[in-house]
Amino acid sequence: MTKFSEFGLDEKIVKSVERMGFEEATPIQEKTIPIGLAGKDLIGQAQTGTGKTAAFGLPMIQKIDQKNGDVQALIIAPTRELAIQVSEELYKLSYDKHVRVLAVYGGSDISRQIRSLKKKPQIVVGTPGRILDHINRRTLKLDNVQTLVLDEADEMLNMGFIDDIESILKEVPSERQTLLFSATMPDPIRRIGERFMHDPEMVRIKAKEMTALLIEQFFIKVHEKEKFDVLSRLLDVQSPELAIVFGRTKRRVDELSRALDMRGYVAEGIHGDLTQAKRMSVLRKFKEGKIDVLVATDVAARGLDISGVTHVYNYDIPQDPESYVHRIGRTGRAGKEGMAITFVQPREMGYLRTVEQTTKKRMQPLKPPTWDEAFAGQLRIATEKITEIVTEENLADYKAVASELLEKYDATDIAAAMLKMLAKEPDQTPVHITEERPLPSRYGGKGGGNGKGKGNYRGGGKGGYRDRNNSGKGRRGSNSGSRDRRPNGERSGGKGNYKKSK
Repeated sequence: MTKFSEFGLDEKIVKSVERMGFEEATPIQEKTIPIGLAGKDLIGQAQTGTGKTAAFGLPMIQKIDQKNGDVQALIIAPTRELAIQVSEELYKLSYDKHVRVLAVYGGSDISRQIRSLKKKPQIVVGTPGRILDHINRRTLKLDNVQTLVLDEADEMLNMGFIDDIESILKEVPSERQTLLFSATMPDPIRRIGERFMHDPEMVRIKAKEMTALLIEQFFIKVHEKEKFDVLSRLLDVQSPELAIVFGRTKRRVDELSRALDMRGYVAEGIHGDLTQAKRMSVLRKFKEGKIDVLVATDVAARGLDISGVTHVYNYDIPQDPESYVHRIGRTGRAGKEGMAITFVQPREMGYLRTVEQTTKKRMQPLKPPTWDEAFAGQLRIATEKITEIVTEENLADYKAVASELLEKYDATDIAAAMLKMLAKEPDQTPVHITEERPLPSRYGGKGGGNGKGKGNYRGGGKGGYRDRNNSGKGRRGSNSGSRDRRPNGERSGGKGNYKKSK
């Protein structure tokens, strides 16, 4: 693997990358960064979670002229969440070079964004509808853009943004570098490449490269009514540091997060019906480690950069393999191991085989743990905590009281009391999870539709401006009117990864 110091990047940029904890480039970064630095156009086929932002961001930041206050780079992203994520990562990557980054997306008081644009950001990240709003108001001038990035182009196509994108492309100088990233390459995306790019180079990062050795993939064959108890026992045995549970519907997410809370886990859910402020609050707590388990639908989690996820549980198997790849892409990042476990009802095994054909990797069957094994897992974790304290902590202040306890009680009883105090006994509190029918036998010979109807979601969120004097994060707004749209029909499927428990 190539180290970032070997690409010929500015020392300040390498310093920022090292501050973020990255040392070696991912496959897409290794292939893309030299092309980007050479100023060539590029079409990259890669899923979320492969390191795309740094792949296009580092050459872009290298080219930024700090003395020039014009917008020199424009990134178009499908959703508010992805725009925020990309702008925050670019801010970190350019920290030591002092590049000004601004995120613009629908739903906010546009006058606030206009004021931010007057502060002369050099990189603008935005959703198509809001970028067009600013172009039409003449508050965003793209005459000096040198680098244009289309991120998750297939998602923008699915969401009906293709006309908006073409309108934006006509406002950007024809002499520019264009980078297009997409998980899939449907014909309309290829046509954009042909019409608006100059002899682009192709970079493909296949799903099997992304889901390689660092992500262990398992499946558990389980009936619907048994799923929640199996999930509870897995959480007790594996004790993940950070876990994501993917559910098929909004109702499923609400019920699962409530049920996990009743069983003593710190869990919260996100889906498309929550306000933007609530979703951002939940995600912030998850990233800070204040939530053990995040429960999410695919649409809510799409495009979110969540690092440190150790386990992904697919409570419902996704309808399409692409969604599975997106889900498991949440773990096994930055050279760390991860684990993905998928619950499959007996009638859904055809979907499992299709996913395996896509990822080119067989999932291993996993036997669900018993309640006794769940309890043993909690005892093991408590024992590890005690061992760590005994070996690493200064216990001098406690030894006098410990000696008094030893005079009154047997040492084994004291140790047992400590284990009981620290261990979480498996909780079998009754919970209600509405049963959902298995997916139609789409691949098993029997017919069955999969109705994925999409609706329009008109969302919001305020633009976030970052410079050295105001490093506050992008503001989050409410779901007020905007041109930015998103599918409202939550689909099954998703990403997920987890680390093995130690």
